[in-house]
Amino acid sequence: MVFVTGYLDQTQPVGSGHHVRMPSIFAYQSSEVDWCESNFQHSELVAEFYNTFSNVTFFIFGPLMMFLMYPYAQKRSRCIYITWILFMVIGLFSMYFHMTLSLLGQLLDEIAILWLLASSYSIWMPRCYFPTFLGENRPRFTCLVLITTVVSTFLSFLRPVINAYALNSIAVHILYIVFQEYKKTNNKELRHIMEVSVVLWAFALTSWISDRVLCSFWQWINFFYLHSIWHVLISITFPYGMVTMALVDARYEMPGHTLKVRYWPRDTWPVGLPYVEVSDDKNC
Repeated sequence: MVFVTGYLDQTQPVGSGHHVRMPSIFAYQSSEVDWCESNFQHSELVAEFYNTFSNVTFFIFGPLMMFLMYPYAQKRSRCIYITWILFMVIGLFSMYFHMTLSLLGQLLDEIAILWLLASSYSIWMPRCYFPTFLGENRPRFTCLVLITTVVSTFLSFLRPVINAYALNSIAVHILYIVFQEYKKTNNKELRHIMEVSVVLWAFALTSWISDRVLCSFWQWINFFYLHSIWHVLISITFPYGMVTMALVDARYEMPGHTLKVRYWPRDTWPVGLPYVEVSDDKNC
């Protein structure tokens, strides 16, 4: 009789007295997920060198956005800082995952993404999209999101290999909301930031899928950096997405204020990191 109780470090009897050691969730390469980059090419301690260190952008943009969005957070909600803390936690856990390719690293990375999405939903989801049985009560909606996230966190341990696909599927709902709000507004600034956000996300997702589906081709041409590019693109996409959500949210939650999009380090530069500047609307 064979006993299987999970990924814990243990032995299971097989045949006539022989034992097979089950991998620990902490063990290197205990995850079923392995990306296209060759393993241990540059270090015996780092499984995927470029996939690991491409996460440095999370630690650059996270603190910078916390600083740039400080005036907005004071006006809207200081809970916004939670999203940027989780953003940096994702970068940390992603580094750990790609360094070890461990099951624990994979789960920590994906659970952090799940909680980042949950916190963003709780803060910025327009009330008009709440389930009808909640009315437009944000505290109730936040409780629903919290319960759903806790349940999803536990479910993520059942089939870890499908977690990333499930998380990316949430983008379909986010895109639906963006599309609905895009149709509602004539604000050129809001439309522009929405368009850029969607394009960045599309490029990022294309990199992620290409690395998974076309790995043999990328290895054939000796180019296996697509997942690293995903890290960089998605770390840029989130600031754009956050500003998009802030602008949409302001129409519903901040009627007495005007939000203006600015770009760091200069508004005149062709490429920059977006943030919002808040001013009181004296005419309201």
